[in-house]
Amino acid sequence: MESKIVCIGDELLIGQTINTNAAWIGETLFEHGIKVKESVCISDTKEAIISALSNIDKSIKLVLITGGLGPTIDDITKRVLCEYFETELVRNETVLKQIEAFFAQRNRHMLESNRRQADLPKSATILENKIGTASGMWFEKNGVIYVSMPGVPAEMKMLVKEHVIPRLLKRGALPSQVYKTVLTQGIGESFLVEKIEAWQNQLLKEGFKLAYLPSAGQVRIRIGAEGGSRSQLTKAIDHKIKDLKALIPSYIFGYDKQTMQEIVGDLLVQLNATIGTAESCTGGYLAHLITSTPGASRYYLGSVVSYDNAIKTSMLGVPAKVLQEHGAVSEPVVLQMANAVKKQMGVDYAISFSGVAGPDGGTSTKPVGMIWLAIATPAQTFAKKLQLGTNRKKNIAMASLTALNLLRVELIKALNLQA
Repeated sequence: MESKIVCIGDELLIGQTINTNAAWIGETLFEHGIKVKESVCISDTKEAIISALSNIDKSIKLVLITGGLGPTIDDITKRVLCEYFETELVRNETVLKQIEAFFAQRNRHMLESNRRQADLPKSATILENKIGTASGMWFEKNGVIYVSMPGVPAEMKMLVKEHVIPRLLKRGALPSQVYKTVLTQGIGESFLVEKIEAWQNQLLKEGFKLAYLPSAGQVRIRIGAEGGSRSQLTKAIDHKIKDLKALIPSYIFGYDKQTMQEIVGDLLVQLNATIGTAESCTGGYLAHLITSTPGASRYYLGSVVSYDNAIKTSMLGVPAKVLQEHGAVSEPVVLQMANAVKKQMGVDYAISFSGVAGPDGGTSTKPVGMIWLAIATPAQTFAKKLQLGTNRKKNIAMASLTALNLLRVELIKALNLQA
């Protein structure tokens, strides 16, 4: 099945709101074997909506529409849909009661404009919105399914997961298709392809699908297969991943939607170990990554963001002489920072950074993108120098992921020793 995504809203076109809906819908449809052939963002006008609904490729059998279903005067989607599907708005008493209950539960006054959200196209199948007041609407015309949903991300996602996908599954409209993503860190895309080229060629020869998805600090390898039962496809992909792991064991850190910080957190919990951080050029980004995982308080104690040299000296005990002789961006400094955090916080592990994140501030001996990191473990403290590019955000993300991956390797070693 092929599909089209239509996102309605001037706020999307002018960049006032980032269109995350299209990305989420595309990913969700892909996971269920539905190809997105076209995705458009249009203005809140009758002409634009009618054009988007009318001008679709013959192969498209599903059109998902988001936006324009609110109670304000600029929300015209329902009226336009009535015209397109040659129907009329009628008051849906069941939906009205749901909306009244929604406002009563929140002790909020209900306006007539809110009641009008229960006025819905007569010919549509209404999809219940459990967390909002704008119902989803399912239409069919000339063999094509059209589903209109609110633009509020949480409401749209709920309708897709609880209504759209289940309905398509009941119809047998979704193909048997399985994808698995292998997460790698520490190797660039071109070097990775060179290492696994023979495996890649055999994979494609056997009819599997393959895609490389690089981002700052990591490369995802997505492997897919279709046809047959899901269990058979999953088994076949797992076998191919086993072969891949034998080729690049040190670079694979996880699968699918796992994150490096989640994996590291799980390992710390298994070891009953704690960690602290000292960040200079990364400005607390690593602390943000670690604490973005629920339950991080079980193992993460805190951070010192020592951006200025005076803080490195006063709070982390880096001797002024070391800073003068080697500079802040140096191996001796990050080693001292990591050891200080480990000692002062009483943690088992510590990570530190100091570098030139960019886009300026570099010198001939310490160019932009040079970042030193150090990791202190119960057994040793070691440092690593990175030479990255000139993109500040990318450098910070890459350095943080690299440090977490190095820590991951140390934690696995510790678990093996413990076992």
